[in-house]
Amino acid sequence: MKKVYGTINKSGEEIDGIIVTHEHVDHIQSLGNLSKKFNIPVYATSETFDAMPKQIDKLDSSNIKKIKPNKKFTIGNIDIVPFPIPHDAANPCGFTLYDGNKKISIATDIGHMNKNILNNIDGSNFILLEANYDENVLKYTKYPYKLKTRIAGPNGHLSNKVAGQTINYLINSGLKRAILGHLSKESNFPELAYQTVIDELISNGTNIENFSLSVADRSKPGKLIHI
Repeated sequence: MKKVYGTINKSGEEIDGIIVTHEHVDHIQSLGNLSKKFNIPVYATSETFDAMPKQIDKLDSSNIKKIKPNKKFTIGNIDIVPFPIPHDAANPCGFTLYDGNKKISIATDIGHMNKNILNNIDGSNFILLEANYDENVLKYTKYPYKLKTRIAGPNGHLSNKVAGQTINYLINSGLKRAILGHLSKESNFPELAYQTVIDELISNGTNIENFSLSVADRSKPGKLIHI
């Protein structure tokens, strides 16, 4: 009997692949063990694999799947396109996933929004988008100045305000649902991130009647989403 994990009623054996955005420890801590236990292929850029030797040592060679930005690959019936993102990592990527006429995007750990990212995520039905920090809260955290500068810098993270501007843009091209993710524990609050995005949409006169916004929980998995 397969053991079921989490809240989505799925077992580890049912996972067809793990897609890695970049090598920072908060994204890959259990990667090698998870892949080894359930024999799951891992997809990442060559530079990302090279930057996480402790994890790659645990992987079976057949489960090392190297990908390239802007080059489509497929897992099952899902077509996936990686796109480069500005972050202080080896070769970080966001991803768009396609199934027929449906498109979802994953875009976190983004130092700033640019045209290339917008072109890739445009037309998404759903997006998991970073809303890492509030500019004012970040100023008053106990973080050292160097870390504050890194977070708010061009290769750091995306603020609540820019997340709101991005979602406002995407709603005009068909976005129906968004989840705000990768919130900082020190320089953000779920309620603040949510309200900042909503205020941005309202201030632009954007129709949000058919739009759903939520915030990813830091400590537990969310519910399974059907697109």
